[in-house]
Amino acid sequence: MSEIIKTVKSTIKHWYMPLIIGLMFVAVGLWTLFEPLTSYMGLAWLFIISFIVSGVLEIYFAIANKEELDHWGWELANGIFSLAIGIIMFLKPELSILTLPMYIGFIVLFRSIMAISSSIELKKYGVLDWGNLMGIGILGTIFAFILLWNPLFAGLSLVAWTGISLITIGGYGIYFAIKLKKLKDINNEITD
Repeated sequence: MSEIIKTVKSTIKHWYMPLIIGLMFVAVGLWTLFEPLTSYMGLAWLFIISFIVSGVLEIYFAIANKEELDHWGWELANGIFSLAIGIIMFLKPELSILTLPMYIGFIVLFRSIMAISSSIELKKYGVLDWGNLMGIGILGTIFAFILLWNPLFAGLSLVAWTGISLITIGGYGIYFAIKLKKLKDINNEITD
């Protein structure tokens, strides 16, 4: 009952941040799949930009919602981690080309674990289809382990797995944002 009261009393601020991040990851994932020959070299710079932007947005989202989300620290840690990876890749782009699979694998793994954690939190708030988010998080974890298992995957298979992993995590962000928007709408209806 306390979770319901907490949901009614508070509202999720900036619910669209995970949506923007999710759309960005889906777009990068689709680009990776549709441009396999040129994408690997371009991936390094595109990932640098996406990690820096998503890191800044996630830090902002976490701080703005620290009163509303029980596990806002995970969002903050994820944002700091993404921003740090983006800065490292910006400073050493040649290093990012060589180690891109490891970066992607760890980022996808971290986000997937966060997705699993967020789905459990949504279950506490009474969201009925929290299991879909859990499934996406588990799927992302599997893709991350495939990337981490053999980071020397060559050519198109690496690009394909990278694209699929990013689309999976992006899909989670979009789905999560939709659930946050519904919680916000319910709260607005109850408090109006």
